[in-house]
Amino acid sequence: MIDLSAIPTDPGCYQFKDRSDKIIYIGKAKNLRKRVKTYFKKSAHTLDPKTQALVENIDSVDFIVTDNEVEALILENNLIKRNQPKYNIDFKDSKRYAYIELTGEAFPRLVIARCDVGTGKGMYFGPFVSAGARDYIMYVLRRTFRIRTCKRLPKRACLRHHINLCQAPCIGNITEEKYLEKIKMVKLILKGKTSQLINSLSKQMEAASAGRNYERALESRDQIEAIRSLKERQNMERQRKFDEDIINYVVKNHRVYLILFNVYKGCLENKQEFEFEFNPDFFEEFIIQYYSEYNIPKELILPQAIDASVVEFLRLKRKGALKATIPKKGDKKKLLDLVMKNIEVTFFGHIAKLEDLKAKLGLQDMPMVIECFDISHLSGTSTVGSMVQFRSAIPDKSNYRRFKIRSVKSIDDTSAIAEVVRRRYTRLINEHSEMPSLVIIDGGLGQLNAALNVHKKLGVKLPIIAIAKKFEEVYLPGRREPLRLSRKSKALQLIQQIRDEAHRFAIKYNRLLRKKEMLS
Repeated sequence: MIDLSAIPTDPGCYQFKDRSDKIIYIGKAKNLRKRVKTYFKKSAHTLDPKTQALVENIDSVDFIVTDNEVEALILENNLIKRNQPKYNIDFKDSKRYAYIELTGEAFPRLVIARCDVGTGKGMYFGPFVSAGARDYIMYVLRRTFRIRTCKRLPKRACLRHHINLCQAPCIGNITEEKYLEKIKMVKLILKGKTSQLINSLSKQMEAASAGRNYERALESRDQIEAIRSLKERQNMERQRKFDEDIINYVVKNHRVYLILFNVYKGCLENKQEFEFEFNPDFFEEFIIQYYSEYNIPKELILPQAIDASVVEFLRLKRKGALKATIPKKGDKKKLLDLVMKNIEVTFFGHIAKLEDLKAKLGLQDMPMVIECFDISHLSGTSTVGSMVQFRSAIPDKSNYRRFKIRSVKSIDDTSAIAEVVRRRYTRLINEHSEMPSLVIIDGGLGQLNAALNVHKKLGVKLPIIAIAKKFEEVYLPGRREPLRLSRKSKALQLIQQIRDEAHRFAIKYNRLLRKKEMLS
C-alpha cells in the first residue's frame, strides 16, 4: 500500500515502480501528492485499460522535488528518455524540447533547433518547454535587433528591410562588425544577463540623447523595453558540456541522510538516496567508496571542502581533470539547496508520523525500525507467515522475510504467529543482530499474547502491539481495552500502511506456494 500522505505537495516528478523496483511510469506535477492521488481515487471502470493496468502494477512511488513546474517538465523529459518506462507514451521520433540556435554564419540567424545540442556549428540556448514562450522570444529578438531570417543572402533587399525589420546585410547595408555587435547583445539576453545589457544600453541612450542623436536614443530605448519584457521569460536548463554530481547531506540523531544528484550535460537525470551511521570522517569515506564503483564526473558540487588527497585520488581514477566546487551563491548553490530540499521531503517527511506514533503508544524511544508479522492461508492450507521491516517509516525490502509454517497443520493463526515470531527473534539473538524498535502483529488480543509469550521465553523485551482489521483497534500489552486512534491520525495511518504491506507480502507467498502445488 502506497502511503499517499508521505508524498510532498511540492512541484516535481513522480516515478511509479513495480515489485521488482523497475520504473514503469514517470510523470510531472505542480502538486505531487494531489497528482498521485488521482491514480488511486478513481474507480476501476472510469480508467482506460492502459491506466488500469498501470495502477495494478504500481508497488511503490519515488519522487524528485523541483523548484517550479517548468523544471519538473524538463526533468520529466530527461527521465523518460533515460529510463523509457513501459507505460509512458513511446514517440519513436521524439526529440528533446526545442532549442534556439544562433547560427555560425557570417551574419548569424536565430532559428529553432530540434537536433541534439552540439551537432550544429552554432550556439544553442534552451531547451524551451513552452513553444509559445520560445516563439515570443525569437520574435522579440528578431524584431528588436533586426536579425536576418533568410536562409541565403539574396541579391536584393527583401520586404523585411523595407518595413524596418532587417538591416539588409545582403546589400551591404550593415558591416559584419556592426552586425556582430548586435548579435553580442542577443547572446547576453539568451544567457539571462539582461541587467548587464540594460545598464549598457541605458548609458548608450543617455550619450545619444546628450549628443542630440535622438534616432539612436529612441532605438536604444526600444531595445531596453523589449529586453525588460523578456526578463520573466521561461526558465531553461543549465548548459554544460560535461557531467556534474551534486551531493548534500543532513546529520540527525547520529545518522547521516545524504542525497546525490547525477547531472548529465546540464540535465538532472538521477537521484540516489543514502542513510548510514555518522562518524567524523563519513563524508570523505562516502565519496571514496561511492566513486570506487561509479563513474566520476568532471565536477563535484559539494557542501564542504574535501582533502586534497581525496581530490587527487579521484583525478587519478578518472584519468582526467576534476573540479570540486563548494559554491556560496549562484546557480550551483541553488542546486545544493535543491538537493537539501529533497533530503527534507524524502527522509524527514515521515518523522512526524514516527513522533505521533511514539506519543500515542507512549514509547520511550523513536520507533526507527519497525517489524510487522502477518499470517496467510487458504482454508488452513499453504499456511505462510510474513515479516516486513520499515526503517524511518520507509519500507526496507532487503530485510523482508517469509516463513513456511511448520508446526501448524490447521487454521490456528495464534500458533502460526508464535512460530514466526520465535524463528525471527531466535535468529537475531543467535546472530547478535539489531533488534527492532517496535513489533506489530496483524491480529487481535490472542495473536498479541502469543507473540508476547514467545518474547518472554526468549528473554526479549521489545515494544509490541497488535492491530485488528475490523475496527482498526490497537491492542497493547497489559491493557484490557484496545486503543482507538483517530482515522486521521498519522500514527494509525503508519500502522495501517505497515500492516497492509505485511498482508500483501504474505498473500504473495501463499499464492506462490499454491501455484507450485498445482504445477506439481
